Order: sequence, then structure tokens, then C-alpha cells
Amino acid sequence: MSFSAPLAERMRPTTLDEYIGQDHLLKPVASLRRALDSGMIPSMIFWGPPGVGKTTLAQLIAGHLKRPFYTLSAISSGVKDVRDIIQRVEQGGMFQTSGTILFIDEIHRFSKAQQDSLLGAVEKGIITLIGATTENPSFEVISALLSRCQVYTLVSHTKEDLLNLLNRAIVNDSVLAKKKIKLSETNALLAISGGDARKLLNIFEIIIGTFGDQQKIEITNELVLSTAQQSLAMYDKDGEQHYDIISAFIKSIRGSDPNAAVYWLARMVEGGEDPKFIARRLLISASEDIGLANPNALLMANNCFQAIQSVGWPESRIILAQCTIYLASSPKGNGAYMAINRAQEEVKRSGNLGVPLPLRNAPTKLMDDLGYGKGYLYSHDHPGNFAEQEFLPSEIQGTSFFQAGSSKREQEVQEFIHHLWGNKYD
Repeated sequence: MSFSAPLAERMRPTTLDEYIGQDHLLKPVASLRRALDSGMIPSMIFWGPPGVGKTTLAQLIAGHLKRPFYTLSAISSGVKDVRDIIQRVEQGGMFQTSGTILFIDEIHRFSKAQQDSLLGAVEKGIITLIGATTENPSFEVISALLSRCQVYTLVSHTKEDLLNLLNRAIVNDSVLAKKKIKLSETNALLAISGGDARKLLNIFEIIIGTFGDQQKIEITNELVLSTAQQSLAMYDKDGEQHYDIISAFIKSIRGSDPNAAVYWLARMVEGGEDPKFIARRLLISASEDIGLANPNALLMANNCFQAIQSVGWPESRIILAQCTIYLASSPKGNGAYMAINRAQEEVKRSGNLGVPLPLRNAPTKLMDDLGYGKGYLYSHDHPGNFAEQEFLPSEIQGTSFFQAGSSKREQEVQEFIHHLWGNKYD
């Protein structure tokens, strides 16, 4: 079956009302929708995983506001391309509609110098920048540019969003509408897509294509899995397998399998993945999956991250491999990860409880008169540098957030707590 354009492209919405998902940004009371309705939008960064509609949303915003729209890909563009567009807008003068939008896809791939080239035009309002990135903009977008932009986080599509999209394609697409397609089972399609609408439609199109001219098609989980297996074999750093491979990599480290972890690392290296992306995930794993069981893991991961910024390809692969094997073969523990999760849940449940008076700071006489800081025991003035006193709000006294797992070091932390505090946190 031959198509003039991929299904995902054919199903791209043409108005904001047709756009599926991101209700937290686009429902009538949401911040982005209010800005659009006012006709005034700031420069912005769209941050989210592949296939959630970042590019589409940028195009729809330009159409909604009836503004000139230019687009660049950071993968293939440079400073000259940015300056050419800025110069074109400036030369347009009164004939150039104000508020020209420049959309830059994969903006995190722009170097510091390339991002610097945008600053003046953004600050003067010559262009309204919309950047799209799958990476945390706090790390990948220079602070001067980030401070001039509003960051909007786009989330993966829900099951309902994806089913809505599939059914719309079956009914409205000029090719699919000619067939009688029955969605008997959709779990496999949804699972493989991982919330990525583009990936969902690409796989669906491949499956439909295997039936040739056959008009009646029934979609089942077995059919999807057998057909899609082949199409998912390649690693695509720009979307398709990006998150699947890094997930397998981290889970192999968590599961203490150095061989599997190095294999998935090799897949990313051969696929041209950004080494900083891999190193950041190693940093997270060192704390989330190893943590107190081996505090040196975080030191190793941090040194790895620093080292790869000094050493380029291909040598960085050796540093990444060393760190990967070390983390995968390290004792595992998630006590710190679970402790902060429990503490955050308590904060959400109980709200902003008051700080006990002895723990408060008293920078003014009034605060001192009100008792701020009174009764606090300075630990270093007591034997063993410890004085038993209450550090939690009275409403949650005795709540234990840290609970040791099976690792020796976490057990030692639990014993330390029990030694000092007795049964208070049991």
C-alpha cells in the first residue's frame, strides 16, 4: 500500500479544536489557552516526550493567531539560518505582521553559541520563539534564553486520547475510510505506542498495509505484536525507540545485569545518542536504585558525567561503560528514593504544617519575643553531639519516612536511627 504522506501527517489537526490532548494547557481556564485567547503569547519552550504534539501545537498557535510562521530543525540548522530568518523579519518592516513565530524543533541540540544568536531578537520582540525539546530545558537551554521563555510541559497521551485518535483516523482518513476496520483489541497497540501518537499511527499504518487490498480487517493484540515486532528493531534517537532503549538500560542496571546493561548502552552508542543524556540517567540510577547501599555509586556517576564533557566520542563510550558496569554490579537499595516519595505524599496529605517554634529562625526582636528559636538544643553542646528533641510538626510526630531495605548499608542507617531515637520511628 502506498501513501502520499504518512498517516500521522495526514491526521495532523488543522485547528486547535481538533487538537487531542494537553487539556492542562488548552482547556478554557488553562494558562496557555488564556494567552492565546488574548492574542498575546510569550516566547515559550514545549518540553515533553516524542509524539505528544509539540510541533503540531506550534503550527496551530501560529494559525490561530494568524502570525507568520518559520520553522527550523536544530539537527540541520545553524546560526546562519537563524540570522537569515531574523534579517528577513526585520526587512519586512511594516509589511511583516508583528509577532512572527520562529519554531525550533529539538532546540536542545543547539549549541550555546547557536542559542545565543536568538537572544537579541527574542528580547526585542522581533520574533516570538517556540522551542520544542524532549530534554529538561533546565539542563539544555541556556539560562539567558530560558529566562525569556515560558516553559510548558506536554505529557504523554492518555488511553482515551489515543483511542480517540485511532477512531478518528479510521473514520476520517481518505485511505482508511475505504476499509472496514474493526478494533477488537487495542491493548497491544496502546502499550507499544507508549503514549506517542505518531508512533501509534505509524504502527497502525504498517499493520493495515500488510493486508494489501483486503477490505475487512480485524485488529487483535496477537496481530499487532507479530506485525510490529520487526518495525521496532531499530533505535531512533529522535523518537521511536529513544525511551524504550533507555528504559531497558536502566532496568538492566537495577536488575544487576552488567552484560545486558552494556548491550543496551551499545545500542545507544551505535545509534548516536547524546552521551550527556546517558550520563544523566546513570546519575539518577545511582541515587534511585543504589543510593545508601553504596554511596560511592553517585560519586562514580557524577565523575562519569563530568568526564564525558571533557572527552568526546568515541572515548566517552569507555567511560560510560565503566560506570554502567560499576552501577549494575553494585549493591542495590532504594531507601532514599522511597523516603522522599513518602515524605512528599505526607506533604500533599497534610499540607504546609507549621515549623515548631524551637526550630524557627529569629532575625528580628519581634520574632524573638514571640518565642522563635526558644527551646532549641544545639546538638554540639551535648554528649555525642546529640540532644533528643522534636524536629517534625506536632501533627506528624513519630512518622517514619525512611524504611531500610535488605542492603547492609541501609540496615546500618536503620540501626543508627534506632540507636539514637529508640522506638520513636519504629
